[in-house]
Amino acid sequence: MLSELVGALVGLGAVGLVYVSAAARVVKQYERGIVFRFGRLLSPPRPPGFTVIVPFVDRLQKVNMQIVTLPIPAQEGITRDNVTVRVDAVVYFKVIDPENAVIQVEDYRFAVSQMAQTSLRSIIGKSDLDDLLSNREKLNQGLELMIDSPAVGWGVQIDRVEIKDVSLPDTMKRSMARQAEADRERRARVINADAELQASRKLAEAAGVMSQQPAALQLRLLQTVVAVAAEKNSTLVLPFPVELLRFLERAQSGEDGTHSALGAPVQPVQPVQPVSDAPEQSAEGPPTPASGTAPQLSEGAAAEPPEEVTATPAHGLAQVPLGEGASTPSGEAPPELWAEPPAEDVPSAPAPASAARDD
Repeated sequence: MLSELVGALVGLGAVGLVYVSAAARVVKQYERGIVFRFGRLLSPPRPPGFTVIVPFVDRLQKVNMQIVTLPIPAQEGITRDNVTVRVDAVVYFKVIDPENAVIQVEDYRFAVSQMAQTSLRSIIGKSDLDDLLSNREKLNQGLELMIDSPAVGWGVQIDRVEIKDVSLPDTMKRSMARQAEADRERRARVINADAELQASRKLAEAAGVMSQQPAALQLRLLQTVVAVAAEKNSTLVLPFPVELLRFLERAQSGEDGTHSALGAPVQPVQPVQPVSDAPEQSAEGPPTPASGTAPQLSEGAAAEPPEEVTATPAHGLAQVPLGEGASTPSGEAPPELWAEPPAEDVPSAPAPASAARDD
């Protein structure tokens, strides 16, 4: 009798153990348990921890409440400005209503993935290439709204959407590179032009200061020479002083326009007249003998030898002996006594012959 009672208790314990093992469930902290009893939903969802269901009557389905990272495959499309691009993105979402996530949609992960792909293609067609490359934050917000609108009814909340990469054709990449280079070159030229403008203004101010103090220009010249000589060059080029040019300019433009650089008067060049071979008859003096004939002197002139008076020739003029009554060039010399030398070498003037004394 006792043995039968013990056996019955052991059997009941085994049955209870099997029942408990079949009915006991453990729900994790990041999960919620959805119980269906004979196909009907039992509310509310089972919280995390240990829970028991009726074996063979209830069915427990666990729903993950963590944020899910879902990559969107690369979608190829044509932008509004007719550029073919490939764009891929990633979606971050989580389940906020486990009952709707199980009842309203068959597979909420697959549904969110397909909705994200179609929304991404739509965004590509509505946007320009510049927006895809530089204004991604706005596109991310628009894509998030497009996916989140139907996902709210599924018990899913879209946490964030990010566009990862935008792939362009090689030809478009080269075109964009050339455009960027041209823009950089334009900026460089504008900066150089601005620098030249500022430098010209500063140089104009410096020129005004140097015009008031002429010594400043000479000091600046010496500084330039020192800077050039410091480079150990074999050739040193010295600029022509500006003061000397101004001095020459002032000298040329004198008071009457006929003064040289040293202040001495300059005799105007008289036209050259040919010297005649025939002797000229002076109005007061004796006639000049012909070439090669010794001049005949009077008794009063025989006592003293005739003085040979030679005029100082100008530059490029021959030295011609002057006759009696002529004066030096410092006075008023007759213009016919100054003649240009012939093309060939001019022979030296012969010494005057001895005057024959008349009996």
